[in-house]
Amino acid sequence: MDRKVYQVKVGNEVKQYEEGTTFAKIAKEYQKQYENEIVLVFEDKKLQELRKGVTKDCTLRFVTTGDSVGNQTYRRSMCLMLVKAIYDVCEHKDIWKVRIHFSLSKGYYCTIEGDVAVDQRFLDKVKSRMLEMVAEKMPIDKRTIHTDEAIALFHKHGMHDKERLFEYRRVSKVNIYSMNEFEDYYYGYMVPDASYLPYFELHLYDEGFVIQMPEKDAPTVVPSFRPQHKLFQVLKESTKWGDIQNIETVGALNDKITNGDIQDMILVQEAMQEKKIAEIAEMIANKSDIKFVLIAGPSSSGKTTFSHRLSIQLRANGLVPHPIAVDNYFVEREKTPKDKDGNYNFECLEAIDVELFNQDMLDLLSGKEVALPTFNFKTGKREYSGETKKLGEQDVLVIEGIHCLNDAMTYKLSKENKFKIYISALTQLNIDEHNRIPTTDGRLIRRMVRDARTRGASAKQTIAMWPSVRKGEEENIFPYQEDADVMFNSALIYELAVLKLYAEPILFGIEKDCEEYVEAKRLLKFLDYFIGVGSENIPANSLLREFVGGGCFNV
Repeated sequence: MDRKVYQVKVGNEVKQYEEGTTFAKIAKEYQKQYENEIVLVFEDKKLQELRKGVTKDCTLRFVTTGDSVGNQTYRRSMCLMLVKAIYDVCEHKDIWKVRIHFSLSKGYYCTIEGDVAVDQRFLDKVKSRMLEMVAEKMPIDKRTIHTDEAIALFHKHGMHDKERLFEYRRVSKVNIYSMNEFEDYYYGYMVPDASYLPYFELHLYDEGFVIQMPEKDAPTVVPSFRPQHKLFQVLKESTKWGDIQNIETVGALNDKITNGDIQDMILVQEAMQEKKIAEIAEMIANKSDIKFVLIAGPSSSGKTTFSHRLSIQLRANGLVPHPIAVDNYFVEREKTPKDKDGNYNFECLEAIDVELFNQDMLDLLSGKEVALPTFNFKTGKREYSGETKKLGEQDVLVIEGIHCLNDAMTYKLSKENKFKIYISALTQLNIDEHNRIPTTDGRLIRRMVRDARTRGASAKQTIAMWPSVRKGEEENIFPYQEDADVMFNSALIYELAVLKLYAEPILFGIEKDCEEYVEAKRLLKFLDYFIGVGSENIPANSLLREFVGGGCFNV
């Protein structure tokens, strides 16, 4: 029987393909037109893996490793190949668990639990095995099985984090990916085979190793390994705390929720954060020269609430804190630099009147009474209301702004007078041992919930602006994070279970024909792993209150 033939449009070209022709085969015909490797495809407006085939007349739009979703697919597929290679090298013996923990130096920090010496010789074997898989184009196969069957499969393979995770899934089917005999679950799409994954490097670090992979801006270049030691210690400490509490993964968190232990866990986590804030305040109080406490961090880190809570702890240590917002030192609108698209760039350092800021701070330090500005965002002008400030002996200025860790922002102020704090929501929880939760996902969900509550902004608007927010962070915040005197992790291990109840309704409001729908669908699938928790047990001074509301601070 003859196969059906369908009309397939790619760009301005229409071709005929037999039913079942794979998107991978069609992609090879068009690959020369693309600078980067094609890894996924939009069939009409639905994202598909290349393993799928033509089943109707359609329009195709290819996704490459130079696109954000394509880069995520590359990294996800690389994790599968890495874990498979480790089990091959160990011959599936003496190994209990491979854990992919968190992002570090543009790569992922991983550890192995078992009777295995993770040294350079071992890593070299793993790398060689991975390159063999690339050379032989080892297929990445996919099959769909019933959830009960998946739970039994993960139990058999000793993947107890996944077994626990799927005990709480409401869906009846699970997609299983495999490379030869090795089977695993991954949250998101994969490339068709290992030949798509030639670019990576492995580096020994601390008790494990880091796998470096390209970023979307340079999809064939493996970045240099530049370990961020301060950031790593904060992430490692948070992971260790989760392990001690037996909350390594979403499944373990769901166990706590269903067993009725969530209230105690919330109180313990909040107490841990308060203890950290108190320790930071004590460090500041013990250094009499400090007059400028400088706080910076990426979007939705909880900087405002942290500043309030730090100020309370500073008062408890006998100091008198005064808040200073760097935003009040914006240059006047007509002097604001513009980006390449002709839009005002409020995030670059040149958008701040650095000279005036430094002069005011120096005058305050010398004991002068200083009139401080307020920036009128409607008129784009600085205004003076007659408010003045003069520093007393126990006074400190708590200054918040995206450039606060950049010495160019405070170049006239002596190092002895400055104390720098980097704050970020560094999610320590993972979906399971091989599926990590990017810290950016946690911050994006925080931002969506807050924008909807305080600005009336839709989830669609927040998702649309997120790439430009991330670009500003990459340029103005992350390069300076290791310069901080101390880092504070504002992520709460339970928060995504709470945010779920606020985020899901606004994500469901994004229509299927919107460009942001693919991201909304991904986030909804991600949130579906969590059992929801109400906000009634969250303390009024919690950092989470900055996003869900109901807090004691005016934020």
